[in-house]
Amino acid sequence: MTKILGLNHITLAVADLERAVAFYVDGLGLRLAKRWETGAYLEAGALWLCLSYDPETRNAPHPDYTHIAFDVAQEDFEAASARVEAAGGRAWRENKSEGDSYYFLDPDGHKLELHVGTLESRLAAMGCAAE
Repeated sequence: MTKILGLNHITLAVADLERAVAFYVDGLGLRLAKRWETGAYLEAGALWLCLSYDPETRNAPHPDYTHIAFDVAQEDFEAASARVEAAGGRAWRENKSEGDSYYFLDPDGHKLELHVGTLESRLAAMGCAAE
């Protein structure tokens, strides 16, 4: 059976590449790896994120809970949350789970989260262990 090795990358469609790159670099602190006319590659730890200009980009967030969570250290959580807010991030949900979380929208309405914790800490808070 084929085994998935991990998450390779995430691509987000954006309406304004300049605005999106500024938000992800200045607001979230991702590293810009490469930029071209219609896109950019950014790094968030081992994850690479592609921002791709798309004139069909939605102009409102999806109504469901689907989102992308970025890992942040406990000692950096408050500063990282403040930096995202200063860059224009807008809260979309209150945290109701284990660990500190800040749920926010990027300028294109993608649902994102800054999260402190691991799968192990989440399972421990639920009173169970991994299967």
